[in-house]
This record gives sequence, C-alpha cells and structure tokens, in this order.
Amino acid sequence: MTDNAVVASIPATQPSSTNGAYKDLKHKLAEKMAGEITLSDNPGETLKKWRTIFEISQSDLAAYLKVSPSVISDYESGRRKSPGIFIVSKIVDAILDMDVTRGGAKIRSYEGILRGDFSADAIYDIHEYLSPISVEELTKLIKGEVAYSPGSEHIKPLYGYTVIDSLKAILQLSYTEFQKLYGWSSERAMIFTNVSTGRSPMVALRVTNLKPALIVIHGLPVSRIDPIAVKIAEIEHVPLITSVMPINDVVRALQSHDIKH
Repeated sequence: MTDNAVVASIPATQPSSTNGAYKDLKHKLAEKMAGEITLSDNPGETLKKWRTIFEISQSDLAAYLKVSPSVISDYESGRRKSPGIFIVSKIVDAILDMDVTRGGAKIRSYEGILRGDFSADAIYDIHEYLSPISVEELTKLIKGEVAYSPGSEHIKPLYGYTVIDSLKAILQLSYTEFQKLYGWSSERAMIFTNVSTGRSPMVALRVTNLKPALIVIHGLPVSRIDPIAVKIAEIEHVPLITSVMPINDVVRALQSHDIKH
C-alpha cells in the first residue's frame, strides 16, 4: 500500500460533542504529539510511544484508520520511510479520537501540563529520554533492588523519569497536579524520595488515571518496604524497585543514558 493510499484511507476527524475548552486541550495535545513525532530522530519509536501511552493496539489503530496492521507496524519499526506531517497528523487525530470514544481520560490527564499552571517544587528532577531505556538497564544504573516484578507482558520501555520529593508531593499537590508529575509520557520511572515506608506514594498512584512503567522507592532497602506498597504494585502490574544510592548519584546515573546514546 502506497503512502497516498494510506492518506486516502484515513477517515477525517469525527465531530465531537465536547465543549470548547476540551476541544482546545485536544488540539494543543495533537500539536504536541505531531510535532514530537515529526521532529524526532526516530519518528517510528516516538509514534509507538504515544500509541502505547493511549493504550491503543496496532490492530485497533489500523482498523480505525482502515489500513492493514502492517502499515502501522512498518512505520513504527522504520521499515517504511518516516511519514510526513500530514500523515502523522491524521494518525495522531485518530489516536485522540479513539480516546474520546473511551471517555477522554487520557486527554484530560494532560490538561495541567498544557496549561502550565504547576508549581514544580515537589519535583527533584524530570527528564524525557531521547531513546527508551529498559527497566532492567535502569535498575542496574541506580543499583536497584527488586521488590516486585510483574510478568514480561507488563514490562514496558521507559521514555523518561521523574524524581519526586514524596513528602512535598503529598502535602502540596492536588489530585490534578499529581498527574502532571508524569511529564509527557506515563511510560516512565517514577522515583519517590523522602519516604518512610513507601506506602503513601503507592496509595496515591493507585487512584490516578495514569500508571507509570516503573516505580522506585528511594532511600529504603526492600526489607523496609511496607507490604501494602508491594501489594499495590502487584495489583497494578507495575514493577517496583528500591535504591539506596545517594540521590545526586541517582540523577547523574539516570542522565548518563542520553549521554551514552
């Protein structure tokens, strides 16, 4: 199938019954996603990242666009030349429209980030990787100890990390603000420092719409992690590790991934 055929087969964005503010949010997010994919050194990998964030399978996206699943697979793997901005925009619109049909929870989770009305006092460091890193590699970088590991089907690549002062986050952040800690991708490591047992940040994550791809409890060995925290990780199928490496060394180790790549 040619790229022209792909474009022709992509349906126009369906009209929405959402209000003006929601439409504006959706439009801004579409611009962010399309721009990031188009300007990326690896557009296919970035496209895959956003599709994964919105929990949409290749087959479901292909069915919505009325193309073969191999078309989406070829774009994401780099077997097909990088799509131009027009095709990217159509694919992004499809991803967002599919989220709207599911209630729009993923789109709404980015509202605070796009408005920019967030005090970052609770964030020690936040970073988006140029290329993904595996959970195993990140664990090695920060000399982590595994508290819980789900099945391989729940292990995802990490596209960034956020280091959070757990106490400040609990005391200062609202529910909406807490979700902004995810930056631009929930496929990231959430690293909580200044914790006593690890239970509080896990309870907070339990009630959020977005779930990280890895949770790190900093400053405690596995033996001191509250069993409830481990149980929540198990329920959510999210890997949970600990690290007692000094926090400044943790940040330097995490930043080294982009330097190496």
